[in-house]
Amino acid sequence: MSSENMLAVHFDKPGGPENLYLKEVAKPSPVESEVLLKVAASALNRADLLQRQGQYPPPPGASSILGLEASGHIAALGPACQGHWKIGDPVMVLLPGGGQAQYVTVPEGLLMPIPAGLTLSQAAAIPEAWLTAFQLLHLLGHVQAGDSVLIHAGSSGVGTAAIQLARMAGAIPLVTAGSQHKLQMAEKLGAAAGFNYKEEDFSEATLKFTKGAGVNLILDCIGGSYWEKNVNCLALDGRWVLYGLMGGNDINGPLLSKLLFKRGSLITTLLRSRDEKYKQMLVEAFTKQILPHFSTESPQRLVPVLDRVYPVTAIQEAHAYIESNKNVGKIVLELPQ
Repeated sequence: MSSENMLAVHFDKPGGPENLYLKEVAKPSPVESEVLLKVAASALNRADLLQRQGQYPPPPGASSILGLEASGHIAALGPACQGHWKIGDPVMVLLPGGGQAQYVTVPEGLLMPIPAGLTLSQAAAIPEAWLTAFQLLHLLGHVQAGDSVLIHAGSSGVGTAAIQLARMAGAIPLVTAGSQHKLQMAEKLGAAAGFNYKEEDFSEATLKFTKGAGVNLILDCIGGSYWEKNVNCLALDGRWVLYGLMGGNDINGPLLSKLLFKRGSLITTLLRSRDEKYKQMLVEAFTKQILPHFSTESPQRLVPVLDRVYPVTAIQEAHAYIESNKNVGKIVLELPQ
């Protein structure tokens, strides 16, 4: 392979994991205020699965290569970089795409230092999941100490991050998940209670836990199929933050009147399609407020939860595994160095 090229995860047509393979493609070059990152690891996200299925195209101008987060070392600096970073620095990054390749270009404002004591694989599991959870709880959900927070998909990457961040904010995290194993893992991370949505009505269980008051904040990546139970267990003046539609997008029934009766707020968000200025603001706030707590010295230590690490050559297997919904935490791909 020439020095102008690199290996990247690729698919020729939308479909299942069997369509994925590694392809030799042109190596990108950093433009003004960008750096070139030599990728060590990248984590999988649901967005990668949707994009592979043809349901979630990258935002305009973004790389069509999968991968919304990565870690590695700075390989080159583009023109007009501010001088905060130098070649060889280990960093982790939030991306609109392109992370599952040997190299990716990144605006320097989206780089974050890797906390002391973390491996590059652990670092790759932080940007997308933890910035999403931080945004949901603080920027949109305005979490306060003493709030009860219901976190759906509590054993996912965002879920495992949100449990820890809610605890750190003095809130009381409750989770839903589909197995006893996942609920136990969530409780180890700090969830006050967990409800198996396959075996019980999480709405009734939540109301019972909160002595009828309901939860102040719901973090919801499910959508349609959960709307009625969500509104049912939302406290008066509660906030319901919707950031995914894994349970479909159809609503049948009196959603608006029930929400109005609770004086509830329905807030929707996506991170990938946000502009660079917003993402830089988010990265800056997260770097100042949250990143120091990943260090081994922090008394309230935060931990990225990794389920499995695959070599990128096993990309089909990694996608099949995340589709099986068995993972607790993140699935990470390691790139050849």
